[in-house]
Amino acid sequence: MTVTPLWLFADQLGPHFHRTEQHRDREVLLVESTAALARHRYHRQKLHLVLSGLRHLKEELGDRATLIRARTYREALREFRRPVVVHEPNSHAAEELVLSLQREGLVEAVLPTPAFALPRREFAEWADGRRRFLMEDFYRHQRHRFEILLEPDGGPAGGRWNFDQENRQQPPRAAAELGAPEPWMPTEDDIDREVRADLDTRQQRGELHPIGNDRPRLFPVTSEEAEAAEQRFLDQRLPWFGPYQDAMLDEDWAMAHALLSVPLNLGLLDPLELVRGAEHRYRSEHAPLASVEGFVRQVLGWREYVWHLYWWFGKPYLHRNALRARNKLPKWWSELDGERIEAECLKTAINGVRDRGWAHHIQRLMILSNHGLQREYRPSALNEWFSTAFVDGAPWVMPVNVIGMSQHADGGLVATKPYAAGGAYINRMSDHCKRCPFDPRTRTGEHACPFTAGYWAWLHRKAGDLADNHRMRQPIATMRKLADVEEIAAQESRRRRF
Repeated sequence: MTVTPLWLFADQLGPHFHRTEQHRDREVLLVESTAALARHRYHRQKLHLVLSGLRHLKEELGDRATLIRARTYREALREFRRPVVVHEPNSHAAEELVLSLQREGLVEAVLPTPAFALPRREFAEWADGRRRFLMEDFYRHQRHRFEILLEPDGGPAGGRWNFDQENRQQPPRAAAELGAPEPWMPTEDDIDREVRADLDTRQQRGELHPIGNDRPRLFPVTSEEAEAAEQRFLDQRLPWFGPYQDAMLDEDWAMAHALLSVPLNLGLLDPLELVRGAEHRYRSEHAPLASVEGFVRQVLGWREYVWHLYWWFGKPYLHRNALRARNKLPKWWSELDGERIEAECLKTAINGVRDRGWAHHIQRLMILSNHGLQREYRPSALNEWFSTAFVDGAPWVMPVNVIGMSQHADGGLVATKPYAAGGAYINRMSDHCKRCPFDPRTRTGEHACPFTAGYWAWLHRKAGDLADNHRMRQPIATMRKLADVEEIAAQESRRRRF
């Protein structure tokens, strides 16, 4: 009996997509779509990772795989001339394409995705009837569902679900770097050199208009590389991750972060196997519970949560704008031009995206997104930027992160308060302010910190919108007691220096 070939997207590269009992006899189709690569102004390193991943998988599978380069996916499937099966894709646009191809007879069946632990059907059962979708509720459900970090009686390991308080340590004050063991790094090969040459040619022809700097890649694109990066993190860096996961240092871009979001989002790692590996380090006393719980929270909690809510909320969610933010992204932001920025924290984050297509979650939330919230950039534009400028960005990744959590544009569906903060937080959790021309303690004048002054000016503008939010009552009351709040508001409405 002929077995229908399996079409894999570029974010479905791991063995749990193509080496299972269900698939091991199937031929595999891989497609490089020039139209898909040119659809947005992606980071140059993001384009490299996608093409390198596809071509490395073709090499790994040998004669089992066919790689077709075509303008569109539809043209590639017509050239292939046989129906295929495909796993659930990871975006609304890709899902619409697959369903259209299924109606045309080019796709025979759409299979559940193994990229996430919880099937969409089960999430729908959990979400049905809820008005608010708090991550903590979902996270506890996930822990029970997959029996992760539980005691024999079903309670949480260590008697608590959440170890955030232990995981908010300030960075060492006298150190330029955290001192954690070095992360795993790949070595480029002939396929990478071929990809780089192809991208150079396409860019010179004007077929692609990427942003950001090119450089030797920093992240895995094969299963073997992903496994090596996973083991390095779990064995050496996981104990460091927990305490300092919210800390920032100018000269330590990676800190103790896992750097596994790229291989996870390329489908190279099985998330459930990953968190069970982390749990094993706790059970075998190789990593403290607080660090392991913090990591499990990110992978089995937050990552799964944002993917499921992407589908549950649907496309209208992408246009939510509860706080009516209308401003355009400045050119220095969209072009990743950190040299036009004076604020050390913002410059470090923007330059990190320019040079690596990556920043860790606190830089994303409390620097970049906090700035976007205060300056009222349009949430949909921020969502697009985060999706395309980051090497781990994807259509499903960013909406809940940006529109929901950081910009509070969904009116509080996923977060109980806006994630807004002044310069005092940044000063406490980083070494950025030491070299900054702005003073985090100063609200007015030439040296007024754009985050400190920006926070109070934003709160002044949005007090009416936030009046019913009980978690914002105290900050609003404090703002109204500031003698200089009108001066701050007027100053920030004219600000051009950041």
